[in-house]
Amino acid sequence: MNTYTDSRLISLFTNGDEKALSVLIERHQNDLFSFIYYKLMDEDMANDIFQDTFMKIIATLKEGRYNEEGKFILWAKRIAHNLIIDHFRLKAKHNKVSESSYDNEEFSIFDLISSKEENIEEQLVSKQIYDDLTKMLKYLPENQQEVIKLRFYDGLSFKEIAEQTDTSINTTLGRVRYALINLRKIMSDHKIILTR
Repeated sequence: MNTYTDSRLISLFTNGDEKALSVLIERHQNDLFSFIYYKLMDEDMANDIFQDTFMKIIATLKEGRYNEEGKFILWAKRIAHNLIIDHFRLKAKHNKVSESSYDNEEFSIFDLISSKEENIEEQLVSKQIYDDLTKMLKYLPENQQEVIKLRFYDGLSFKEIAEQTDTSINTTLGRVRYALINLRKIMSDHKIILTR
């Protein structure tokens, strides 16, 4: 069963073979967990989101709502990404991220962007946010501009950015942190408010 394709395993699972799901989870758990962890940088929270992601995957498969438009792992990462954004939106309602906070800065600004089903007005607001961010980026040092564009515009992982910029993951994370701290300062100095 380990040699079966993801599609075959999904088909077996939807027809009642629970073992097929175990093989599928085992095959992708490291990749998916790393994807979640590097967005959160918190192991406990990453474990929670990881579990929630697979619960959602299982529910979707059992309901027969999985449309195979691409790779299973990309679909799984999309689910995880949406759960992470939901988590931070909920958190943001109760807790304003402070200038000194190093926890999850990437969502302090960027969770305001990207919603799958936006009406025209929301799309215009999203475009305005992107335009404001693009203007603000030019105030950042070049290496910070680069990591922000690769991370949030091109959607690369920290590992991919590190490889592309020929730096360590720690250096990449540091640049993203400082870039986001600087962006918040620029927002404050220029009275830019990114809200919907």
